[in-house]
Amino acid sequence: MGVIIWLIIGAIAGWLAGLIMKGGGFGLLGNIVVGIVGAFIAGALLPVIGVHIGGGVVSDIVNAVIGACILLFIIGLVKR
Repeated sequence: MGVIIWLIIGAIAGWLAGLIMKGGGFGLLGNIVVGIVGAFIAGALLPVIGVHIGGGVVSDIVNAVIGACILLFIIGLVKR
């Protein structure tokens, strides 16, 4: 059951990050990958800078969106 939740959160976070960063159109699999990688980035980076959003599914999505936006920003810098 946990893997399904990860996939759903990853898909939502990747889609939202694509909308925020004007880089949408990754497809379902791409959104899932961006969202899950973003969640790992946010999980490692946000506590270091002192940001704690809370617990629950909504905060997991917010964390993943923040991390996915960071990932898409870095990818945008590298692509140039």
